[in-house]
Amino acid sequence: MLVALGCFLMTLVGGWTAQYVADRRHLVLGFAGGLMLGVVGFDLLPEALEGAGEHVFGVPAALLLFVTGFLVAHVVERLLAMRQAEHGAHRPDQVPQVGIGAAAAMVGHSIADGVAIGASFQVDEAMGLTVALAVVTHDFADGFNTYTVTRAYGNARRSAVAMLFADALAPVLGAASTLLFSIPEQALGCYLGFFGGVLLYIAAAEILPEASHRHPARSTLLCTVAGAALMWVVIGAAAG
Repeated sequence: MLVALGCFLMTLVGGWTAQYVADRRHLVLGFAGGLMLGVVGFDLLPEALEGAGEHVFGVPAALLLFVTGFLVAHVVERLLAMRQAEHGAHRPDQVPQVGIGAAAAMVGHSIADGVAIGASFQVDEAMGLTVALAVVTHDFADGFNTYTVTRAYGNARRSAVAMLFADALAPVLGAASTLLFSIPEQALGCYLGFFGGVLLYIAAAEILPEASHRHPARSTLLCTVAGAALMWVVIGAAAG
């Protein structure tokens, strides 16, 4: 729960940054993308493969769920994009409900982040901390985007701040829910595989492209490599 509070604070920092400072955002996002890539490749997938155990038609169940998680995240993102495109003939400030809907989707995603943190701590403390580090870091982007998308569609600042606080509280509530039950090892491995696919999609299709879109600088790339390398060192030290 203390770690989940870090998600709360980082989300608020992201929302505050969206209001006042945006010039160095690409460096934070680049680093966050590298962290998320490292967590998926070095920690989530190995644990999922070990825990899920079974094969389904010749393929490990964890990898099937990994691909499923990636595709589910892609479908959700595309559905939101299509919904926004339906209103493309109107000015963004004429459809504030689209901004609220997109922000609400981010809140739902943040609840799943909190569940992932709690589930990871049920495996062991080292894995819980590495997953939490990735989630806390990318919650900066969540807070930034929640505030930005709400305001972009014409909602009042008060509404944007309310959605920001809802997104900040969501991972705390998700983590708290895992205190009420213990996930069986096989189900936990499957869940980690699914969440790994979702996390990889967020990193590869949203965080990293956004980091490089307006600032295709070498420093952004270096931050991404540094993030992945840091996770390698952290996970290796924990295993040792």
